[in-house]
Amino acid sequence: MNRAPHSAMVLAAGLGLRMRPLTDERPKPLVSVCGRPLVDHVLDRLVAAGVRRAVLNLHYKGEMIERHLGGRHDIEIRFSHEDLLLDTGGGVRHALTLLDDIFFVINSDVIWLDGKAAALERLTRAFDPEKLDARLLLQRTTRAVGYEGPGDFMLDPAGNLRRRPEREIAPYLFAGIQILHRRLFDEAPEGAFSLNLLWDRAIAAGRAKAIVHDGEWFHVGTRSGLAATEARLDTRRIER
Repeated sequence: MNRAPHSAMVLAAGLGLRMRPLTDERPKPLVSVCGRPLVDHVLDRLVAAGVRRAVLNLHYKGEMIERHLGGRHDIEIRFSHEDLLLDTGGGVRHALTLLDDIFFVINSDVIWLDGKAAALERLTRAFDPEKLDARLLLQRTTRAVGYEGPGDFMLDPAGNLRRRPEREIAPYLFAGIQILHRRLFDEAPEGAFSLNLLWDRAIAAGRAKAIVHDGEWFHVGTRSGLAATEARLDTRRIER
């Protein structure tokens, strides 16, 4: 069984424009879901998975995130400051010196409930660093709460990815949760760029695959997504 990564990156630098006016006075990672900031929901999952160090990239109101996390001592917190937004790929590349060879990368605006096994454990078990540079977690598009897009990927039984054809709806979307090897960033460009660029290279080379999440998943990127997420989580608490 593969050992869980000891480090992870939480993408926390975005402007949160679609969450306005909630993000006028605070960054999106500090928006509360069921009484707890988004960033803490993610860090709780990382702690449970045995991750020892979390790196957060900061830009918009980053000092507020630093202050908030100053009182958290169950995981080492490091910060990667971005004077200019570097997008997902550029943000991780900029922080590579703070990360190990194998690490999780998680969006700060997603929440998930595990199925039979923890999602991060499933990703770890499915990741062979000799054969892969990336393993993505996907969510079924029709079951995603707070998501309104057409999906991202087709997936075959072997975990091979194919991009959504134009003007079609894909059965799976990227869930904002992945495990990567730093090798993925070999020959990556400098400055701002999307992780999509590196995924496409790895997919073409047969070095990026995916698994499908077997629990519930929530995207908290808009106010409507926040409302839908809180309503569903409240229902889950009542059911239990």
